[in-house]
Amino acid sequence: MKVRIIIADDEPLACERIRSFLAEEPDVEILAECPNGAKALRATQDLRPDLLLLDVQMPRLNGFEVLEALEPEARPVVIFTTAHDEHAIRAFEVNALDYLLKPFTEARFKMALQRARDELEKCTPRGEDPRFSALLDHLHSTTPGGGRILVRSPERILFLKPDEIDHVESAGNYVVLHAGKERHILRETTAAMEARLAQAGFMRISRSAIVNLSRVREVQSLGPGQYSVLLKTGARLEMTCRLSELQARLAEI
Repeated sequence: MKVRIIIADDEPLACERIRSFLAEEPDVEILAECPNGAKALRATQDLRPDLLLLDVQMPRLNGFEVLEALEPEARPVVIFTTAHDEHAIRAFEVNALDYLLKPFTEARFKMALQRARDELEKCTPRGEDPRFSALLDHLHSTTPGGGRILVRSPERILFLKPDEIDHVESAGNYVVLHAGKERHILRETTAAMEARLAQAGFMRISRSAIVNLSRVREVQSLGPGQYSVLLKTGARLEMTCRLSELQARLAEI
């Protein structure tokens, strides 16, 4: 069986090194080489490789964002490559996904390649592999500021930076992200979104609202012990948290 491979790396020398290692492997076929994350995502969606050799830090989309943007059934076996992302290395180790730390040796590369072959022989549907979900959860929890947030729609895949979001409101099993004049609906719990954005300067001010503290214009009294938060966007949100807690957080920014 041929192992169909895509190489995604923005460093030409790294691609050349991988090609040289693969040249002696008769059972592999290189489908494409992608110099940035956007092209890697598109090629993976179109060509459906068995194995994706994925650099962590690339232009446009990084390796994590490529992985997150792929539909579960389109996710191939992944070997990550990285030069210096230590938290990513720990994540790969915890979740048993292989990685190569640049500059890696030919022996180390071939060990990873054999692990990929072994994984492919199991014929496990990629969408059922719980390690991808575990890895993404780990990355969301360890990336300062929560990382970029993927919003998928039939027309596009959007990556929002936390500082682009004004506030978040709950809607049952979904949350609505308010970003300027746009609203994006995401299947996520309010508690999970609160945890994800906590280090990016957000605060949950009520059961149903999380605000970007840098967007708060003023706090208005509605009566004894009752307040609302007015954002710079003009949105007015009910507040049920303690005023002293909000004031303390605002003083930090």
